[in-house]
Amino acid sequence: MEVINFESTPSLVNRYMMELRDVTVQNDPMRFRTNLDRIGQIMAYEISKRLDYKETQVQTPLGKSVCREPADKVVLATILRAGIPFHHGFLSYFDHAENAFVSAYRRYREKGDTFDVLVEYLASPSLEGKTLVLVDPMLATGSSMELAYKALLSKGTPARIHVASVVASIPGVEYVKRHFPADITTLWCGAIDAEVNAHSYIVPGLGDAGDLAYGIKE
Repeated sequence: MEVINFESTPSLVNRYMMELRDVTVQNDPMRFRTNLDRIGQIMAYEISKRLDYKETQVQTPLGKSVCREPADKVVLATILRAGIPFHHGFLSYFDHAENAFVSAYRRYREKGDTFDVLVEYLASPSLEGKTLVLVDPMLATGSSMELAYKALLSKGTPARIHVASVVASIPGVEYVKRHFPADITTLWCGAIDAEVNAHSYIVPGLGDAGDLAYGIKE
């Protein structure tokens, strides 16, 4: 499986990542959402280079022009709720894509830091033979991403898969490598951090992306 780490190459993603991580900038939820959106746009552009294209002819005011347009049928899938601004960035570029939404959350057990990941909601078109772009800002353990993917498979088998995260952990990356089909999956990460802590949060990471984007939940 190919893994692309944007942190390894100097670009504006580095600036947006810095602001997402900075506890002082995190006091501005709008700025936080905007930076998730921006990184989504940049990743969407890079992923667009991996699609298949077909030629089409269009009429201009002065003649005819042969242009290219994507031949792939793209389904853009997001894990709620933290994924919404990230999804919006992708949708700004993949504006003809179909959309899918999965609700996956952690349910902590009564004692300790252990939890189960539950999927309660799925809305998706058919994925059969299409290009699935599955986006979620945080790839910590990888279990939420895997469960979302398995839920989506009930709608068909995609021809290609692009998994995108803003911040991933090394354990999360290794988990995705083991549980997604390596021959058709590409993993895109804004940054890859070393570890997850006892609460399964990425370290140094950036905190809880959903809370920072939309406020603390009860």
